Amino acid sequence: MAFPCVPVRHWRRLPAAGSVCRAVCTVAGLCQLWACGAADGERRAPNGSTAEVRMEFTLSSPAFAPGGAIPAQYTCDGADRAPALQWSGVPAGTQSLALVVDDPDAPDPRAPKTTWVHWVLYNLPPAAAGLPEGGTPLPAGTREGRNDWRRTGWGGPCPPVGRHRYFFKLYALDAVLPDLGAATKAELEQALQPHLLGRAELMGTYARRR
Repeated sequence: MAFPCVPVRHWRRLPAAGSVCRAVCTVAGLCQLWACGAADGERRAPNGSTAEVRMEFTLSSPAFAPGGAIPAQYTCDGADRAPALQWSGVPAGTQSLALVVDDPDAPDPRAPKTTWVHWVLYNLPPAAAGLPEGGTPLPAGTREGRNDWRRTGWGGPCPPVGRHRYFFKLYALDAVLPDLGAATKAELEQALQPHLLGRAELMGTYARRR
């Protein structure tokens, strides 16, 4: 005999139905187990315990699709403005965020010799949901590191040859970092390692027109 599954939130009003539902779900071992055995906002783990449903930590841009071409306006061939960025699913316990944008294909993707750093930011507040086009104004408390042009701020793609990949890497940290000054990518990565909770990544490409 089949019984309808009654959501957990109604069990107090219908205790008998709740008991039957729980038994049916356990014996049947069907997907009803998820709906009947877990409260709203939770899921049933294989061992029978419940856990929160967490959003994936993601990074995106309205300017280009993941793996797609970065428009010229964000490069040295255009206005050289930082593309807008958006993120979601910041891990619980995050106290600050850090951002690094780099190109591992320099100078030639057929024979790369170095990773060129385009942008370094740290101590972004976890409540921030993104960055505006141009990168300014930065959220309160954000610190700027130094890119490989030896200056702070965004330095857009400007590949000498071939199509390069540009990785936007957002780090979630369990602490606010001390003042590192205009830290390089290497200095920032060393400081954030003990505090890393998660990482989100977005990649775009660019090749100059000849």
